[in-house]
Amino acid sequence: MKTSRLVGTLFLLLLAGALVAACGGPQGTRQRGWFAARHGGDTTGLHIAEAEVVAKPLERFPDTVYASVESLQWVVEVKDTTDGALLKYLEDPYEALCADVADTTAMPAGTGTVSPARTTTGTFTFRGNHRRDMPVTGRISGTPSEIVTEWVFTTESDTTHTPYGTWYGGAGWTGQPLFVHWSDSAAAAFRTVSPALTRDFSEREIIVGSLCGSVYFINYDTGRPSRESIYSGSVIKGTVSLDPQLPNLYVGHGVRLTDTFGNVTIDLERHCISHIYGRDPKAWRGWGAYDGCAIVAGGYLFRTGENGTLYKYVREKGALRTVALLRYREKGLWGAAGIESSLAVCRNYGYFGDNRGNILCVNLDTMAPVWRYDNHDDTDASIVIEEIDGHPFIYTCSELDKQGDEGDVHFVKLDGLSGEPVWDCPFPCKTAAGVDKRFEGGMFATPLIGRGDCQDLIFVNICDYDSGLSGITAAVDRSSGRIVWQTRLRHYAWSSPLAFCNEAGKMYLCTADCAGRIHLMDARSGEILFSKHIGNNFEASGVVVDDCVVIPSRGNQIFKLRVK
Repeated sequence: MKTSRLVGTLFLLLLAGALVAACGGPQGTRQRGWFAARHGGDTTGLHIAEAEVVAKPLERFPDTVYASVESLQWVVEVKDTTDGALLKYLEDPYEALCADVADTTAMPAGTGTVSPARTTTGTFTFRGNHRRDMPVTGRISGTPSEIVTEWVFTTESDTTHTPYGTWYGGAGWTGQPLFVHWSDSAAAAFRTVSPALTRDFSEREIIVGSLCGSVYFINYDTGRPSRESIYSGSVIKGTVSLDPQLPNLYVGHGVRLTDTFGNVTIDLERHCISHIYGRDPKAWRGWGAYDGCAIVAGGYLFRTGENGTLYKYVREKGALRTVALLRYREKGLWGAAGIESSLAVCRNYGYFGDNRGNILCVNLDTMAPVWRYDNHDDTDASIVIEEIDGHPFIYTCSELDKQGDEGDVHFVKLDGLSGEPVWDCPFPCKTAAGVDKRFEGGMFATPLIGRGDCQDLIFVNICDYDSGLSGITAAVDRSSGRIVWQTRLRHYAWSSPLAFCNEAGKMYLCTADCAGRIHLMDARSGEILFSKHIGNNFEASGVVVDDCVVIPSRGNQIFKLRVK
């Protein structure tokens, strides 16, 4: 503990010097994208044009340590003292890359989410951005009444038996596809340098990691391969992440199939694995999987590990260099807790939950904990951030694991600066017995903040197993924590809910369940408007583009579905 405080003090001294230097130096602008070097200063590739970049005049959150952190034993390891491990905070590099960020209430169907004249746009990481609040909203006309299948992409299927089961293909939890609309210059550069493009390569591309261990590239319009797949070496359970400024794709493994197991970087220019971060011999927990989705923030890459470590990397083309890391555990307990949730970021604060129910806020400048909240039980779903007048609030919910076969899971809203609870909304849950496993109750899907006529609500999928493998979708008032409505689903949902808005700003909710059904709901009332069996188990979350959803299922299928 004393060592950690000393490290934090040294970081503060380094930070003061760095901020002075940043006033007129390169930290005030975004690092130039990879196409600028390749195309004589052309800044219309993977990054936003440099002329558009202005550092936000937002203050850092304070370098505070609350008493709640005293329950932890923790250490910050600095790997690169020349860098200083300081967060060069600029604007969210994902914000302008997400289609339909600003106006989600009055866009008629068919207007498109991007323009070829703009820079590359899309959904590059799990739930769209730093806050994991899924800023992309589907656009429809009138009241939706059906869902039709546009195409089905078939993945390979791996039948290797592991101590943790056989994984086949398709995608599991969280497994969200990425949607990319490459700029003209980016697409042209890939056609020039990439050895793996197919005749179906186009500016609009889906990128998804599969349980079979491969990463697939799919033409969004045709459903055919846009590039050759890349075999990563082991099962991919989580969501891959695309660097917003470099031709890097970040992949985390969930279950070992080969000796290649850990945190993988893919160079999209060369179309190959270019960097592997494998077993961390100093980790306080032995399981080295990475289900959480990596995130680029302030010029660095951050990744949570199931080995109980939060990593901070400097990004280079095709590679990562470790700058600093945080290891922690509760005092009096042997070993660390595993982190399966994806880090959520607001300015210089990062938030995540672990499988012992710890909710941690970390100062990403120093990598030191700011506060800890005990959320009662295993917490795997990613945290969602809401910032109100510059003040962060977070939403998260636990599972039913340590409590036994029956109990309450807690959906909470916390003050993001102090960790103090704003409200606690409990849901009674049970466990359920399957053929060869125990199904834990609680929340696995990431919540969705309402928009349009539902801006006062937040939506959650809860596995309560009140009847068999049933679950509920619920709407909760964001101010009070009161349950506004809850709709019972015959089968539980791990897949995260998605939003569609019509031209009048009325919101509709789309969610998928473990039995392969897609549900469309009136988001204001919870009424199910349409439900259809489409695939196998939908564990993965989907991605929205205009009036469509691309969503993988367990087995070996990825679907593009149109909402009508």
